[in-house]
Amino acid sequence: MLQFIHIFCEYFIEVLPALLIGFILSGFIHEFISIQWVEKYLGDKGMKPIFLATIIGTVLPLCCVGALPVALSFYKKGAKLGPVLAFLIATPATSATALLVSWRILGPTFTIFIFFAVILMGLTIGFIGNTLKFKSPSISNTDVCPKCAHQPERCNCAKTSTQRIKSMGKFAFLDMPKDIGPELLLGLALAALISVIVPIGTIIDTYLAGRLGYLFGLVFGLLMYICSTASIPLVDALIKQGLNIGAGMVILLAGPVTSYTTILVMKKQFGIKILLFYLIVISLLSLIFGYIFELIQ
Repeated sequence: MLQFIHIFCEYFIEVLPALLIGFILSGFIHEFISIQWVEKYLGDKGMKPIFLATIIGTVLPLCCVGALPVALSFYKKGAKLGPVLAFLIATPATSATALLVSWRILGPTFTIFIFFAVILMGLTIGFIGNTLKFKSPSISNTDVCPKCAHQPERCNCAKTSTQRIKSMGKFAFLDMPKDIGPELLLGLALAALISVIVPIGTIIDTYLAGRLGYLFGLVFGLLMYICSTASIPLVDALIKQGLNIGAGMVILLAGPVTSYTTILVMKKQFGIKILLFYLIVISLLSLIFGYIFELIQ
């Protein structure tokens, strides 16, 4: 029990900074980004919104937990499913910090491949996501301010700077935690529980070698919460112990973009079909890119 509490606290402390950034960005989007902007740049079904969401995602220093409130803010503003899914993959899978750490520990080949693989994964899932039949949140345009497209009670044009900051804070630190907070805590608790009860060391010793390493890498990445930066030294250690480099790439691609928190929140917001699609595409693309990386070495 003490080990579980210790690991849970470690996970919570690890994700807290990114989560706070995510909540603040979600409040900013809610208060300062108009519905027209989202509809113009992320509301179409072409490749441009998907590409924009993917590039934005690769720049932001957020883990999968921190990316959730930002993605949901875009979604609730009217963004199409494709750009939202692309953002959810590209944001946690890499960052400037992760790339620098990867360059130093794993070398330039790993780093360059990860960067372009993440972009291709985001574009792929975004393109396929836009072909799915999925109804975005309905946004009423009746009785709204013509300048900011908000309902009268949320009209930015009539608010003072203090009122807008208060509204931003309320959405970021009251509305969003209330909306996804239970799933966040449950997801972290499940990750901590897996860390306690699963004999990872035994599994590594038995199944590291050969093609079974790919299966291990995928399952390990899907079950364990590993942020993009923290996964790099872990993968480096596993490779030095004999893990296939392709399987290591699978962990680097699948691990940061999946967590119990992501799964629980996506099921709640998008439904089980979209969640299964998300996990299946991530799994297939991670295995494909992992195998390609092994071949080019």
